[in-house]
Amino acid sequence: QVLLVESGGGLVQAGGSLRLSCVANGRTFNNYVMGWFRQAPGKERQFVAAIRWSYGTTYYLDSVKGRFTISRDSAKNTVYLQMNSLKPEDTAVYYCAAQTSSGNYYLMREYDYWGQGTQVTVSS
Repeated sequence: QVLLVESGGGLVQAGGSLRLSCVANGRTFNNYVMGWFRQAPGKERQFVAAIRWSYGTTYYLDSVKGRFTISRDSAKNTVYLQMNSLKPEDTAVYYCAAQTSSGNYYLMREYDYWGQGTQVTVSS
């Protein structure tokens, strides 16, 4: 069963915006932290942003600070990534992930569930 479903990826010009969504199907687990990671061809998957569900505390990769905003809608069981002022170097497959227990927000191994990924391509 697909637990996390992403949407919102696409092709945009540099300077454009996209809003990614990740819906958690069902409420059978507790979301301590929801995060976004990305992976470009030939590169390692890297942390992008995360939010602590209960506290609303947010964390960001340095290169996206001021441009990306992570948020959540508890009623919809959804996490969002608003991406503004996109750059070609933001091009990657973006994945959402969820922790079911409290862990380090930037570590992939701390996340228990992953979405299928959505492609974001930023052209020059």
